[in-house]
Parts: sequence; C-alpha cells; structure tokens
Amino acid sequence: MVRALHAWSLEPEQAIQVQAQLRAQLVLRWDGRAVRTIAGVDVSLSEARAHAAIVVLRYPQMTPIEGVTADAPLVFPYIPGLLAFREGPAILAAWEKLRHLPDLVMFDGQGIAHPRGIGIASQMGLWLERPTIGVAKSRLYGDFEEPGPNIGDASALVDPQTKEVIGAVLRTRERANPLFISPGHLIDAARAVAFVMQCVRGYRLPEPTRWAHKFAAGEALPMGEGEDPGNQLALF
Repeated sequence: MVRALHAWSLEPEQAIQVQAQLRAQLVLRWDGRAVRTIAGVDVSLSEARAHAAIVVLRYPQMTPIEGVTADAPLVFPYIPGLLAFREGPAILAAWEKLRHLPDLVMFDGQGIAHPRGIGIASQMGLWLERPTIGVAKSRLYGDFEEPGPNIGDASALVDPQTKEVIGAVLRTRERANPLFISPGHLIDAARAVAFVMQCVRGYRLPEPTRWAHKFAAGEALPMGEGEDPGNQLALF
C-alpha cells in the first residue's frame, strides 16, 4: 500500500503547486528505526514509457534479495525539477510487485537538493511513507566546494538562498566524480551520507542504486537461495 497524494497527469503549473504543498509535509529527521533492508530505484525512459527497477538488498551485507521492474506510460513532459511526475507512476507500479518492502530507499535523483526543496526522493518518500535518500550523479541545486580526493571525503551542499545545508557532496571512489547526496524524507543529511557510505563497495555508486541500474538493464541479481531477510538485524 502507498499513500496516494495527487494525480500524475497535471499541467506543469499545477505540478509546481503540488510540490509546494508536499514540501511542507517532509520530515527531515531520523527516528532511530531499525534498518534490515535497503532498496535502490532506477528509471530509464523511452519515447513513450518509463521503465522502473527496484532492487532490495540486505543491510549491512548488501546482498540482493529481490528485484522487480515495471513499465508505465509517460503522462508528463520532461521539465527539469519535475522529474517525479514523469517517473513516479512506473516506480509505484514496480513497488506494488515487491514481496519484501524495504526499510529505506535510495533514488537515482535528488532529495531536498532541489530549487523547490522537493526532488524525486522526497516526493516519492511521501508516497511510500519510508525514509528516502537522493543519490544524484550531478548537481541540480546548491553551492559547494570540491571535496577531498579520498573515499569518504565530503563537503556541504548549501542552499544559496537560505544558506542552510541541504546535503553533501561525497567522494565514494578515488579519482571519480563525487555524488550529490541529500535527504528525501524521514531522514537527516548526516545519516543520509552515512548510509550511502555504508553501502559503498568499491564503486562510485552505492550498491542499492548500482544494482537497480544493472537490473533495469537486464542483468541478473546474485541472490542466494533460501535466505530470509529478517534473519539479520542492523541498527544504525
């Protein structure tokens, strides 16, 4: 079940109004919940359809336990800053197929590091009612200084208008471009960065979004047989 919040086939001006209403509902603090599983979400687009993949991994082991995909017709045009209205229906269609609902979700996109403070990770976090993190490969919004060269080096991502910290620019692999991490919903910036780092296994992308991207492209998941995701408990 998800929390239905709005229609998807809106005019751009209506979508911006919806974002403003939803932004006020975001909760940007961590409640100390246990995290046993983390999902990654990736969406690819064709001319007429969105193809969403969700991969659920055991945390902190980072072993995949489930992957699902779903397609949905595109009902919203490409407009920067309104990505969720284009990709959201496919994500929800994939979510409905999951047998293991994750405790936390990472999105290939922005959280609150967004001109209106509500990127796809934030908006979908409200729909899914779960902690979400934006793990973006490029900057959409915010000022920053280049982080150091070592794995784990980070610098603050700052809202140029309010001067508030809205995320971090995080080096996850040496000699690789950093990632832009921002909280989506039900999490704060520091814990969002910490969770991402705990999911890094030698690649630029953390395992949840890395495997979601690979699974979306048709690669099989390396899942063990007969494993129960409830057997392991990890407290952050």
